[in-house]
Amino acid sequence: MTAARVATIRSLLGGLDPQALDVIDESHLHAGHAGAAGGAGHFRVRVVSDRFTGLSRVSRHRLVYDRLKDLMPDEVHALAITALTSQENSDKT
Repeated sequence: MTAARVATIRSLLGGLDPQALDVIDESHLHAGHAGAAGGAGHFRVRVVSDRFTGLSRVSRHRLVYDRLKDLMPDEVHALAITALTSQENSDKT
């Protein structure tokens, strides 16, 4: 089920035309947590997309959340987001 969730998240975020996309399931780090008890997962995503150009951090996160809203809270309980433009990503390397 975890691999299927990761694939679904990747597919939904693909609509942001990412140059890079990492989806990491961190659910195992939250075993026993109330949100994990219901089967929903904890995920970390890193998205590099020029669709974020000119947007604030909050606006970028909204774009990501809007893509994944149908998964919350039943499939995704928690989501950590890093959203960068390709320029910001190249500045970090």
